[in-house]
Amino acid sequence: MERWPELRDPVMVYAFAGWVDSGYVGAGTIAALAEQVDPGKRFATLDLTDLLDLQQVRPTVELDRGGLRSIAWPQIEMTAGRLGRDVVLAFGPEPSIKWRDVAAALVEASLRLGVSEAVAVGGMPGFVSHRRPVPVLATATSRSVAQEIEPLRSDYEGPTGFQTVVQHALGEAGIRSISLWAQVPQYVAGSVSPPGVRAVLSRLVEIAGVTVDLRIHDDRCDTYSARLEEGLAERPDVLEIIDRLDAALPQVASGVELVGEIERYLRSQPDAE
Repeated sequence: MERWPELRDPVMVYAFAGWVDSGYVGAGTIAALAEQVDPGKRFATLDLTDLLDLQQVRPTVELDRGGLRSIAWPQIEMTAGRLGRDVVLAFGPEPSIKWRDVAAALVEASLRLGVSEAVAVGGMPGFVSHRRPVPVLATATSRSVAQEIEPLRSDYEGPTGFQTVVQHALGEAGIRSISLWAQVPQYVAGSVSPPGVRAVLSRLVEIAGVTVDLRIHDDRCDTYSARLEEGLAERPDVLEIIDRLDAALPQVASGVELVGEIERYLRSQPDAE
């Protein structure tokens, strides 16, 4: 903890890399908020060096102005500032071990900061079309909150990520806790999804009352869609499958056929940014 910022009724927005984050929506949303948060000062870090498999999440080498190398170890960073209201941003890789201890540390910091609500953000692969508005499904830790944030994601039980563990711990501590999941088309889930990021930002504005300029993301979405359509035009076999998906016809390809065809297309294309 470098310092405790003085905040009034802050909302915390967080994401952790390592679990499912289709279209890199969680990472992209945090980055988009960090671009606009004022003044956006880091106030705390959580060192994950002893809590990670460093062969899976490796430290990185950075060069300073003199050309000397330094090691950047994996960590969770917390930043505070204003986006119409006070906000706290938390992002980093999910730890490999001691999830309860790390979640407890994040809850303790949230309570000390006076966080009144927290929103986790991320992306999930969905049987949806890139030509349609991006659905954003939500989860909540209390029924009263769930009734306010429909549509809900209520069709999944099974293995989960650290993000959900933190959400649950925050809810247990009495903090209004929500997750927003953009449904990214399965066939582009492995590349950056500006429409997914914009959709989550829009829901954050509605739910958390933050102020975000979405115009720059409109431009990014237009560029992304144009590049994707251009690439699909060169693959009429894949385009036909997506056309049927988009039209939601009864003869739409099965999920296996769709994913197989599109993955072959993606392997021949650079990531869209």
